[in-house]
Amino acid sequence: MTSKRDCPTVDMTLWQGRTDPEPNSERWHQCIRPLQDDALPGSVLIGFASDAGVARNQGRPGAAEGPSAIRRALAPLAWHRDGPAYDAGDVRCQGDALEAAQEALAERLAPLLDAGHLPIVLGGGHEVAYASWSGLARHIEPRERAPRIGIINFDAHFDLRDPAQVRSSGTPFAQIAERCQARGWPFRYACLGVSRAANTRALFQRAEALDVLVREDRDFDPLRLDAIRRDVGRFAARCDHLYLTIDLDVLPAAEAPGVSAPAPRGVSLALLEPLLEAVRDSGKLRLADLAECNPRFDVDARTAKAAARLVHLLTLNG
Repeated sequence: MTSKRDCPTVDMTLWQGRTDPEPNSERWHQCIRPLQDDALPGSVLIGFASDAGVARNQGRPGAAEGPSAIRRALAPLAWHRDGPAYDAGDVRCQGDALEAAQEALAERLAPLLDAGHLPIVLGGGHEVAYASWSGLARHIEPRERAPRIGIINFDAHFDLRDPAQVRSSGTPFAQIAERCQARGWPFRYACLGVSRAANTRALFQRAEALDVLVREDRDFDPLRLDAIRRDVGRFAARCDHLYLTIDLDVLPAAEAPGVSAPAPRGVSLALLEPLLEAVRDSGKLRLADLAECNPRFDVDARTAKAAARLVHLLTLNG
């Protein structure tokens, strides 16, 4: 059950597109509904309109506009779901009040998970990851003593920078590691698509110390895709719950120009999608988010359209 606090006013004017006369030709804009009290379990989209973490990380601001851009790109896509999908509106970061916004998102996510929904969070900077994980932890903590939550991050960056000085879009997984250590929980993290050129030796050393499963962008090619899929399967087998997070800068700049740090190489959608399907079909996916969509630097809405396609893929089983 959700409460009225969890159902803010939703801007449904973003959901527009063509309507076909043929039967069984619905599109997302015709089928998605605002989240209401006692809604049947389904996929719930919730925006995290923030780029405070990106600004703190000295990146290009504009990701706060990402959730609306992704909704507009998703609206005309064909509807292939059996179950319902809902829009739960946005959590907005006011100025530099990042920690308050992260707390607000965590508070919104926990009851959605309690109600049996699959939340898909639309970012926003990758500071969303700490909030997403915190919401999932709140949902699981009353039920399990030492849950094995696996984080699967498709990203050009580890985002394991030291949060002691500044918490930003570059620190969420280091923050999560600290929270796990404080609670006595295992920290299980896979970072796939890492660019060696974009991560310092110190970050690779920190990832090694934390026993992170690492696969670099140069490891991704059609001949090695099955091996990476097996790696993901083995990682998932050691976890009870999976949290999937996708930083859109893992995609090549030609596919995702509208991000804070475009990737000169990246991992193409064609190689990314089979791995996402494996995570989706694992039976353990509890929560997903997409980060760093920045419409200010997008070209022909390519990044927003890529994000919308990924939302479409992750929700196909519903």
